[in-house]
Amino acid sequence: MVMKAKQAVAWIKKCGIAVESARASVPSLAHVVAGEPTRGSWWAHPEGHDIFLLSRVIRRSPHVLVCRLVDGKITYVHRRMWPALVSLAGRFSRQRLAALKEVHTPSGKHKLLVTPFPDWVPDEVLRAARRLTEKEAASQLALVLAPVNLPKLDLLLRDKGVHAQRSRIEFATRLAFGEPPDASTN
Repeated sequence: MVMKAKQAVAWIKKCGIAVESARASVPSLAHVVAGEPTRGSWWAHPEGHDIFLLSRVIRRSPHVLVCRLVDGKITYVHRRMWPALVSLAGRFSRQRLAALKEVHTPSGKHKLLVTPFPDWVPDEVLRAARRLTEKEAASQLALVLAPVNLPKLDLLLRDKGVHAQRSRIEFATRLAFGEPPDASTN
């Protein structure tokens, strides 16, 4: 897939949460740009240069939190998801919620700046988080809260004639709240 810089930021806004390159319960930038799952390092993929450039565009966006939320992997969280994330922060380790930023030192080395949670959270996001119910926040973060075998679940839902994307979220939300995951309902 040929993706431009503006499209990369729009993509993360649409996804809400995505990983940079790992296989996870959320979309992967490397997979989308490569048009296929990458094996080993994405640097070796023919689209590796584009993956790198677009990952840097996303990382520089003021609307994207870069952290290690999903499985300890580099994760992008769009600003529209921040209130839900803050509301449910107690479900995650603070290390996974720390904001990460790569900078170049005068000597040319890379240095990782870590801003602990909640120091990076703007006041308006804190206010918005307080207005969310736990269930509203959990439904927004369902795929992160209750990772399931999504390909297997999609097959199950398709066999039952259920719309997979909406049902995946409903299924994961039920799991996050300890409710029976009845995949037969729409």
